[in-house]
Amino acid sequence: MDAANAFQSHDVDSASALSERDRDILEFERQWWKYAGAKETAVRDKFDMSSTRYYQVLNALIDRPEALEADPLLVRRLRRLRAARQRQRSARRLGFEV
Repeated sequence: MDAANAFQSHDVDSASALSERDRDILEFERQWWKYAGAKETAVRDKFDMSSTRYYQVLNALIDRPEALEADPLLVRRLRRLRAARQRQRSARRLGFEV
């Protein structure tokens, strides 16, 4: 087996470890700006869940190694954004700006 086929089969294995909903959520996060209107409305229409529940599911998803293997650029970007928001919230609580 050559390197390209080994990488491709590993990628298929990691993608199959994710549920269809998980893959749909990653795909939506990759392209949500293409949907008309607010993101929250698109989330409710596409996934039939509240935006609060969607973000809970998304946060749990981006912590999974299978998601990182399936789409490393997207998952790393989402993790960076989440960490930046957490730093800003902590700084506000402590009374200084980041």
